[in-house]
Amino acid sequence: MKFSKVSQLFLASILGLLVATFLTSCEIVTIDYVFLANASSSGAGSAGQIQTFDADSETGALRSGAKDVASGGINPIAMAATSDYANLYVVNQGSNNVVHFTLTGGGALTQKDTVTTSANPVSVAVNTAGTYLYVISGPSPAVVTAYSLSSGTIGAVAAQETLTLANYSGDTIVPTGVTVLANNGAVYISAYDQSAYNPGGATTSNANPGWIFGYTVGSGGALAPSTNSPYKAGVKPLAIVSDPTNRFVYATDFASNQLIGYTIQSGSVLNFLINGPFATGNEPASIAIDPRGKYLYVANSLASTVSAYAIDLTTGTPSAAVNVTGAQLNITDTEPVSVTVDAALGRFVYTANHLGNSVSGFRLDPNSGALQPTQATPYPSGDKPAAILTVPHGNHSIQTVNP
Repeated sequence: MKFSKVSQLFLASILGLLVATFLTSCEIVTIDYVFLANASSSGAGSAGQIQTFDADSETGALRSGAKDVASGGINPIAMAATSDYANLYVVNQGSNNVVHFTLTGGGALTQKDTVTTSANPVSVAVNTAGTYLYVISGPSPAVVTAYSLSSGTIGAVAAQETLTLANYSGDTIVPTGVTVLANNGAVYISAYDQSAYNPGGATTSNANPGWIFGYTVGSGGALAPSTNSPYKAGVKPLAIVSDPTNRFVYATDFASNQLIGYTIQSGSVLNFLINGPFATGNEPASIAIDPRGKYLYVANSLASTVSAYAIDLTTGTPSAAVNVTGAQLNITDTEPVSVTVDAALGRFVYTANHLGNSVSGFRLDPNSGALQPTQATPYPSGDKPAAILTVPHGNHSIQTVNP
């Protein structure tokens, strides 16, 4: 059968459209940008790097994204983003600064402004209103500083509080983590008393080693200690997180291999969950809650695992989430020190593996919270990653849970 030239062109166009449709349907679609804070491979004293991955919406597999950018300092160890995901803040402990980046198309980062801290910065958090940046630094002294924010730009100090114990004012307090409630009403800081907890060295205090310092946020960002703050927190709390319904706070006890839970009472007061603490793997170093507030994940640095828990939305009790294989162990590469849940839909979990120089990925079962490894995990990274953070791509709706 012969076709006219017009018919041949028409047929070629139809075939081209079909091929294009097929290729489009097979394209990898990015659901999140995954940012990783790495030390420089150039050695001590060199600028850190922020590495970007694109996360596949179907499998959670990672591939290289926008090109690496300098972290703006030395030894980046923590990151936080504004709730609109337009701004990213990086803590550079080796250069005593916090650097502000804006996010542009394709997950690219552009450095904007920098604030210098008086002591080594440790961790950072941003309130959901995007009006205050909370930075903890120390020791000697240990402080929490609230910086005002305007369209992401770091402004003046709005409030600053020193972390001290009333009866042990001379003790050395080491801050480790910070979280701010989703309702912007309170800030909590995990810390431990080096004078009471000093393995291999002199113990010079009878104080409880681990503490959570609580502050209510007042007019103009003022910080007022919660009643009975600070609250006991095991031996060495290393990470802290609050749930999206403003009802629970959780901290990891690195020294005791435990997860400690609290209920938030009126006035931002914390009370222990009555059936805690809860077992983790060896040396729990980081903690994250999924966007719905249903599941909690702990990165165990010495065990090189992730512990998964389902949260009872009434009591806050975390129960171990068991995989379909019957195992509770979710194996990562060596020494996971930071864990995050994908911010877009809460379907994937990632860890920054400090000694593995990699990222481990897991697929999250939305019905149980159990984890299964993503395709081709772990994913090679830069040198000694210390922090990991996800940012939704495009207009993916954020999953939430009502109180």
